[in-house]
Amino acid sequence: MSRLNEFNQPIGPDLQGWTPPQFPPFRELHGRSVKLEPLDRERHAGALFTAFQDAPDALWTYMFFGPFRCVGELAAAIDTLIALPDWQPYAIVVGERPVGFMSYLRIDPANGAIEIGSIVFSPALQKTRAATEAIYLLIRNAFDLGYRRCEWKCDDLNDASRVAAGRLGFRYEGTVRKATHYKGRSRDTAWYAIIDDEWLALEAAFQTWLADDNFGPDGRQRTSLGIRSGFPKQV
Repeated sequence: MSRLNEFNQPIGPDLQGWTPPQFPPFRELHGRSVKLEPLDRERHAGALFTAFQDAPDALWTYMFFGPFRCVGELAAAIDTLIALPDWQPYAIVVGERPVGFMSYLRIDPANGAIEIGSIVFSPALQKTRAATEAIYLLIRNAFDLGYRRCEWKCDDLNDASRVAAGRLGFRYEGTVRKATHYKGRSRDTAWYAIIDDEWLALEAAFQTWLADDNFGPDGRQRTSLGIRSGFPKQV
């Protein structure tokens, strides 16, 4: 329920002593099945190029970069990501092998907002426990640091990303038309987010899913995550 001010106008909730968080320390994050390392061309470009060699070009359709035809092209893209002032790109490492990357981006400590994006999973990482845990580590880290809002944005036509957002607990908030453009085409951007009020329950669901007893000897999940059924496009 909205509060009313002295003019009998509805106003938002009080921030109750909230203070802006720090810019995230750029450090390794460790989980049960995966490790996130600050992305580095010397450490990661060669191994990532190898990991992506078996990936179809369709993997890159909704990315601003790729596919990469040589290690040098991938290394140049890594340099570009690292140089962006409000980004923190991470290599996703499983068993000491880099198998994907993703980023914090549009980091906005003043408003307590942070986005997770530029997510690229190699075939070896897709649909694995490690893939889900990697994203969980970034979400958890954001809220542990005191951020109020963790965002997920994607091309409105990217159904795989939209389904993933719903599965991971991000709530659909709307689509911004002609928000940007890339690869010679216009993009409408679908917005999703998790806010701090929702995180306690969502984290419990993640921890239950990630528990060792939820996975059989073959690594397959026994119960699905499915935090939310997803939020359909508005027409």
